[in-house]
Amino acid sequence: MTFTKDQIAELNLLTLFNLHSTQEGIKVHGHSADLDAVDAAQRLFDKGLTTQKDGGYLTQLGIEAAEHAQRVLSILK
Repeated sequence: MTFTKDQIAELNLLTLFNLHSTQEGIKVHGHSADLDAVDAAQRLFDKGLTTQKDGGYLTQLGIEAAEHAQRVLSILK
């Protein structure tokens, strides 16, 4: 089993969140961001991981997912 292109885009977005502050979110600008990132942001919102379709803040589930994503990235570096 391997990650799909969509899952990789979602993981990439999850690694951008600052886990040290729940008051710091991200914004994926539809007019200037890569289409893969825009679509990934929408999917994260649809899955209940973020508060807005263009990023926003992480939900509790999103925090857990981002922690795992960032940990995997750290291990693989």
